[in-house]
Amino acid sequence: MRFSSSADFEVIDLGRVSYETAHQQMLDLVDAIRVGSAPDTLLMAEFEPVLTVGRAANHEHYRDLGLPVHAIARGGKTTYHGPGQLVCYPLIQLQEGVRDLHAYLSALEEALIRTVQDFGLQGGRDPRNTGCWVAGRKIASIGVAVRRWVTYHGVALNISTDLSMFQRFDPCGLEADVMTTMEREVAGKLPPFADVSATLARHMKEILREEN
Repeated sequence: MRFSSSADFEVIDLGRVSYETAHQQMLDLVDAIRVGSAPDTLLMAEFEPVLTVGRAANHEHYRDLGLPVHAIARGGKTTYHGPGQLVCYPLIQLQEGVRDLHAYLSALEEALIRTVQDFGLQGGRDPRNTGCWVAGRKIASIGVAVRRWVTYHGVALNISTDLSMFQRFDPCGLEADVMTTMEREVAGKLPPFADVSATLARHMKEILREEN
């Protein structure tokens, strides 16, 4: 299923930024893509520490954790973003005939699986929980939304994320110990952040434009 009709994606790497900055740029791009004034885009970033709370959770439960908390429009529950975590937001105008959000989520999972595989890890799926899993542990989270059939929000891949931050709450409604990072799973042979970012962007572009 070819989700994007663009000949190519624009890739915008914001580097390390505040969540507020990336969120506003994401919304501006969604509006521009919707009216045809911007191409389908991959927005990449590494955030300052923050909790984001999706539609399936109550943000008031997390106000005393000492972290900024943002209630946002994506699906899913609560997750942590911070240094060492790669965030990728595919912003895509879904055409008629490819407006299947379950298939879209599966495509995002596949991009993550291929990415960690390139660094020697066997990624997989959990039928009960979206994301990318390695040896029974969750290495990447997914939460998406759609505005007039333009996708936004996306995936967060833990490269060298501080796992102790997940101990402060119930990440995605799961036990904190289920979370992992690439650094942990590759036994300290940590790939450069920029290499992982470029690899994830490449797989996202390939998979979201594949004819299946």
